[in-house]
Amino acid sequence: MLNKKLGNIFKGDKVIWMVFFFLCIISVIEVFSASSQLGYKNGSYFSPVIKHLGILLMGICCMIVTLNIKCKFFKIITPFLLIVSVATLVLVKFVGEDINGGSRWIAIFGFTFQPSEIAKGTIVLACAQIFSAMQTENGADRKAFKYVLWLCAIIIPLIMLENLSTAGLLFLVVVLMMFVCRVPISQIGRLLGVTAAAGILGIALIMLVGKDKSADMGNNKMTEQIVVAPSQPTALSKIFHRFDTWKSRIEKFNDSKKDVAPKDVDLDKDAQPAHANIAIASSNGVGVGPGNSVERDFLSQAFSDFIYAIIIEEMGFPGALFVALLYIILLVRTGVIAGRCENNFPAFLAMGLALLLVTQALFNMCVAVGIVPVTGQPLPLISKGGTSTIINCVYIGVILSISRSAKKKGAPSKEALEQSAVLA
Repeated sequence: MLNKKLGNIFKGDKVIWMVFFFLCIISVIEVFSASSQLGYKNGSYFSPVIKHLGILLMGICCMIVTLNIKCKFFKIITPFLLIVSVATLVLVKFVGEDINGGSRWIAIFGFTFQPSEIAKGTIVLACAQIFSAMQTENGADRKAFKYVLWLCAIIIPLIMLENLSTAGLLFLVVVLMMFVCRVPISQIGRLLGVTAAAGILGIALIMLVGKDKSADMGNNKMTEQIVVAPSQPTALSKIFHRFDTWKSRIEKFNDSKKDVAPKDVDLDKDAQPAHANIAIASSNGVGVGPGNSVERDFLSQAFSDFIYAIIIEEMGFPGALFVALLYIILLVRTGVIAGRCENNFPAFLAMGLALLLVTQALFNMCVAVGIVPVTGQPLPLISKGGTSTIINCVYIGVILSISRSAKKKGAPSKEALEQSAVLA
């Protein structure tokens, strides 16, 4: 009786469920360990992890609701989600809360969320629907490529103004979906060529327009007795205000590749990557044990963007590899589920969402170990978060919903079982 009740709750692919619960367990342990700064500020060491547990439980509830929704209903909500995504991405430019230098959050009734999180899943959902509807025997129709580009041209630039890394990762996921959905290679090749050229021009523009913050700080120290009234932001400055941050990150990343003596490292200027490197080196390969991190007290985003560095410090390289392996299993298992789908739409949707989660996870890990410049990408389902945690749980719920309808290899379809039951 108990097994039957549990089976009614934990429906869908058991491997996906196992990966999800392992990620949640690691999340609770590491967020509890890495939130020492938040605990100190709040006067309670347990309050950050209790809040995180509440968000996780809310996400699990949303996931269970989602996995009980039939896949065909995801198509129905696509137009509504597109309207909401565009509206909130435009709205956040005017009424968004400025946190860490970017207006990415909207507060409604005391609840703060990021419109870009909703837009990411919406893009994947819409692309899956377009590619599945225009699929032929030889792959996706050439017109599908144009429709997807128009869709991306509307939403991705709105995200890019405040969150370049999220826009870049979303574009990468769309390109990977094009391979999965069998878009002609010639079209993908031209897209990549244009993107590479645009990327070079974009970096040049950032380095040209962006201001050197470190130089400004030095000038301010020399003229600290002179009081200058702050200038009012213009429409142009609102658009390009993130260029300063992007330029600073590019320069810091380039500087990090130069050989610098330990005594010459500026921990105030390069605090996050420097302390992340110290955390990784402090692990000695085997880790110092859960809860024994030292660098969590120095990393400002130890519980979010740099939680993977804390995982390495506490759990060593075996723990870090295990976390990476969980995301790889999630992608591979979703691929198996997609291969069992009888229709293209659920298969494309499942793969798109899995690619969305895994590419973000891999990018977060690369930031933590210093392979790519610092960005604000959390580790999906592990980092402490609000909107992102709940929506990532919904993504898992969608994959589980699709796994419920996907037939097992060699098993008869649902229609065949119904016909045999009628004949019997």
